Amino acid sequence: MRTLGVIEPVMLVVAGFSRHHALLEQAKSRLEECFGPIILTGPTIEFRNTAYYEATMGAGLLKAYWAFTKFQEPDQLAHVKRKTIELEQEIINTGQFPEIRPLNLDPGFLSLGKFILATTKDQAHRVYLQGGIFAEVTLRFHDGEFEPRPWTYSDWQLPQVLEFLKQARWLYNQHKDDHPHPLMELPRLLVRATSQP
Repeated sequence: MRTLGVIEPVMLVVAGFSRHHALLEQAKSRLEECFGPIILTGPTIEFRNTAYYEATMGAGLLKAYWAFTKFQEPDQLAHVKRKTIELEQEIINTGQFPEIRPLNLDPGFLSLGKFILATTKDQAHRVYLQGGIFAEVTLRFHDGEFEPRPWTYSDWQLPQVLEFLKQARWLYNQHKDDHPHPLMELPRLLVRATSQP
C-alpha cells in the first residue's frame, strides 16, 4: 500500500549584503514585492569576518536579515534563490553603483529542526537541487538552540543572528498550522522495495 507523508511549509529568511544602506532598504522593498510582507527584521551587522568580498563588493559591508510572513513549499528553495539572483542583476543593470556586485542576497528556509541555505557553490556537504542551485543545512535546532555545523559561515553563528532565528522560529511555530500541508504519496515502487527481503 502507499504511504502518506505530511510536508510542512517553511519560513523564508533572506540575508542582504551590501556596503550601501540605502540599497539594503531598496532590496528589502523588492523582496517584499516578490515574496510578501516581512514579519521580522533582524540585526544589521558590520561584516568584518573576511575580506573575501571586498574585491567585488567594496569595503565597509553591512548585512541585514529578514523573515517573511508568506510561507514556502520546501521544494521551492532553488526557485527562490534564482529569483534573488535576478534581483541582484537588476541592481547591477542600473549602473548606479561602482561595485562589480553591489548587492548579495542569501535566501534560506527555516523549519522547526533546521535552517537551510541556498548557494551556487558545490561542496561535499551540499546537495544539488536544480538550475545550478545547491542546499546545505547551515544550522540545526537542538536543545532549544540553533547549533552551527562545521561548515557554517561565521556570520550565521553570531549571537544576535542566532537570536533572530530563534524569534523567527517561534513565529513560524505559531503560524505554520495556518497553512495547508499537502499530503505527498510515496511511489509504490519505493514502498515495495522496502518490503523485500
